[in-house]
Amino acid sequence: MPVKTSYKENISIALQSIAGNRLRTSLTSLIIAIGIMALIGILTAIEGIRQFTNDAFSDLGANSFTIQSRGEGLNFGNGGHKKAYPPITYDQAERFKKTFKLPVVTAINLDVTGTAVAKYGSLKTNPNISISGSNENYLATSGKKLSFGRNFSASELEHGANVVLIGDEIKTKLFKQENPVNKSLFIGNNKYRVVGVIASKGSSSFGGDKFCIIPILKAKQIDTARNLSYSITVKVNGPGALDASIGEATSLIRNVRSLNIANEDNFEITRSDSIQQELSSQLLGITIAGFAVGIITLIGAAIGLMNIMLVSVTERTREIGVRKAIGATPAVIRKQFLIEAIVICFIGGIAGMVLGIAAGNLIAVQISGTFVVPWGWLIFAILLCTFIGLISGYYPAKKAARLDPVEALRYE
Repeated sequence: MPVKTSYKENISIALQSIAGNRLRTSLTSLIIAIGIMALIGILTAIEGIRQFTNDAFSDLGANSFTIQSRGEGLNFGNGGHKKAYPPITYDQAERFKKTFKLPVVTAINLDVTGTAVAKYGSLKTNPNISISGSNENYLATSGKKLSFGRNFSASELEHGANVVLIGDEIKTKLFKQENPVNKSLFIGNNKYRVVGVIASKGSSSFGGDKFCIIPILKAKQIDTARNLSYSITVKVNGPGALDASIGEATSLIRNVRSLNIANEDNFEITRSDSIQQELSSQLLGITIAGFAVGIITLIGAAIGLMNIMLVSVTERTREIGVRKAIGATPAVIRKQFLIEAIVICFIGGIAGMVLGIAAGNLIAVQISGTFVVPWGWLIFAILLCTFIGLISGYYPAKKAARLDPVEALRYE
């Protein structure tokens, strides 16, 4: 009478066999664990970075664009340098803001420096503070919010007053637990009164919170360099209005810069989501590369597992003969060896998933990403382990199932 063996019994037999060959099994499981760790680790890190980029652009999203004189693309005909158009002057930027009649929010910005030092009393920051000038719409167009204080007043903007909005990191470094509003500090060689503190965006903020914003006219006064170029950031009501607004803005800025129909654009318009799209495309390439590395490693692990299973079949030839002699069918023998291969894969796979999540999140957090558990990839890894076990164990299981019981019993 044929012997019927349950999956539970097959798993028990597989574990007994694995326990009897711990060194070989451990080495094979280790190879599988390394492959799964590489796969899950890279994909976890990428998922963390992807969430970081999504958060970084969540407020701006697809609802804003920036007009500037410096191109973002590479000009391969000019030694690889970025395009450099004539500067956008303050008068041009102001004329654009006043003339643009669509229901948008417009900020005029000027980057002054990125190496300033902020001082308050005996405390000072490292020389890595960025100073930018802007108007009353800076907060709305940048997606930032105030945690203390207020925005610039109309009078302060009109007269270029010595007031400043500071980033949260400057507040923490210089003022500790004090409320900095209405306190005075030096930024570079100029004294400013703090009117507001911009809330931290943590890991979602490019450049961190080491920045300060001053009225645009004040920025114009302290930056005496020639050919200052201003940027204009426009935030529209929704993604659906973006293309039409960019079209209107292009026509208006061409008119402001006195370009006729024969002239090419001498400015650059960058959508707020273009950087995110570029990063996403780069992450896709890294994902494919990481996936390929993991799969190649797992192919090597599958070959090693098949070799171990073939050795196991040879070593257990007499056992197979005894089991066939007492009624085990080829299907039962085949199932036993397939389950054994899958169990070995699962042992390595689980270890690899744990190590991969830990390694991937460590990498993501170190580069300002967020902690994630990639459930979709974990399910994929489980299915992949099952597939590898089936592929690696099929031939050895088939070979074991075809053994002649009489010849198997004679095997020494």
